[in-house]
Amino acid sequence: MKKIFLLSFLVFSMLSCNVSDQTQSFYTEIIPIESVTIPEEFQFGQVYEIGVTYFRPTGCHIFNNFYYDINENERTVAVINTVYDDQPCETFGAEENEVEVSFNFQVNSFDTYTFKFFQGQDDNDNDLYYIVEVPVVE
Repeated sequence: MKKIFLLSFLVFSMLSCNVSDQTQSFYTEIIPIESVTIPEEFQFGQVYEIGVTYFRPTGCHIFNNFYYDINENERTVAVINTVYDDQPCETFGAEENEVEVSFNFQVNSFDTYTFKFFQGQDDNDNDLYYIVEVPVVE
């Protein structure tokens, strides 16, 4: 009897739930990096905070994560924003909404690291990068 009651209760609960049809519409967008704070040299085995600054174009752009690609001692870095496009968004001017974010980098090699920070595209849709080489010292 208890099993029948429990089963009936679960079925009734599932049927009576009102799941809202409201869904948010969003997509991700890579945003150009404006400036970078990075040490001039690394020490092997240490962890460093690397900061980047970018301008958030609208109030619907929210920091999501970093795009981070590794190719031997080369690192390509870009900022990824989630853009909520189902609501009215305030558009910001060039310097009204500066955002600073950072990531930690652990030095695991004695070779020089090359960082390529994405800065947008030129008129021919070629990617532009701010390139920084950071030597590793003992």
